[in-house]
Amino acid sequence: MPERSMVFPAQEYRRRADALQCEMATGGFDALLLTTPADVFYLTGFLTRFWESPARPWYVILPASGKPVAVIPTIGADLMGRSWLDDIRTWPAPDPVDDGVSLLAETLCALTPDGGRVGLPMGLETHLRMPVADYARVGQRIGRRRFADATACIQRVREIKSEVEIDSIRATCRIADAAFARVPEFAAEGVPLDRVFRDFQVALLQEGADWVSYVAGGAGPDGYGDVISPASTRALQKGDVLMLDTGAVRDGYFCDFDRNFSIGRASDAARRAHAALFAATDAALSALRPGMTACELYRILTDALRAEGATPGGGRLGHGLGITLTEWPSLTERDTTPLRAGMVLTLEPGVEVAPGTFLVHEENLVLREDGAELLSTRCPAELPEIGA
Repeated sequence: MPERSMVFPAQEYRRRADALQCEMATGGFDALLLTTPADVFYLTGFLTRFWESPARPWYVILPASGKPVAVIPTIGADLMGRSWLDDIRTWPAPDPVDDGVSLLAETLCALTPDGGRVGLPMGLETHLRMPVADYARVGQRIGRRRFADATACIQRVREIKSEVEIDSIRATCRIADAAFARVPEFAAEGVPLDRVFRDFQVALLQEGADWVSYVAGGAGPDGYGDVISPASTRALQKGDVLMLDTGAVRDGYFCDFDRNFSIGRASDAARRAHAALFAATDAALSALRPGMTACELYRILTDALRAEGATPGGGRLGHGLGITLTEWPSLTERDTTPLRAGMVLTLEPGVEVAPGTFLVHEENLVLREDGAELLSTRCPAELPEIGA
């Protein structure tokens, strides 16, 4: 009889546990304590939108050897019971007196030696999803055991994607590809930007997304001033450049790329900016190899933009991608993370069109031993025009 599992076969999660335990041994950890949706999902396949409620904490402990142990609210027992985990310990949450503190402390003591080290991600791009007061209480109840920073342990494992993970991200990218192809059906002169955003989300769901965690974008003459504001009711006008960016999700895995469209005929300035972004992305795709660092890839993008006569902008120019919308590393001038085969990355160069106006472009790829393999379908070399 096949072993229980969700999303992927159990052997995929066993591989992940083994890889984490190897890193734990190197770092001297006796257990890992995972509290966030992404880390819990990565190790167990426990996929739920119930994380949106802040009322309950969830814990998964990976000991130095053996399978993970879940310490979770009773309401999650049935779903976690469909995973590959055998040991699921529950309490009736939320409990204002003891919301899992005693059970978590008892479990940590049972799984680790006195004086042991319990790893927690504590660095950049991590957070603790439990009340700080409860974290302190657990620390007081586990004797001479101590929490220690296991950020690198977790990140070094999660940043290399297996083939089933890559296939999942590729499938999510295909969903976004199909939705972007439909943009001319609902974006046109006179259509309010907020309606375009809603229709884009509908298209993503119709094309197969499980949910759409992130839609961003902007529109304005020759470009846009920012790409994180809620969509306004301003109607699209001729000469605008419309940008849509999505982090749609399928089976727990994100895509993250954008597309630009000119409303009516594109101006020379918008065409030049788009051409510079396309050329810089091509340069990065051609040069990218394992062994480079994130900052070296950043320099390739910025040098290529300047060679096209463009002024780079937009902060970081790409990042990792997977079970969260953005993962490490960041393509910045100070991130020295080595780029390794199996990493899924975004390339996201940006250029200034005029003071206060810019264009950005983004593609998704997996880094192979011989270079980059696109997961998103490459954007057109010329800026697409709607209603020209």
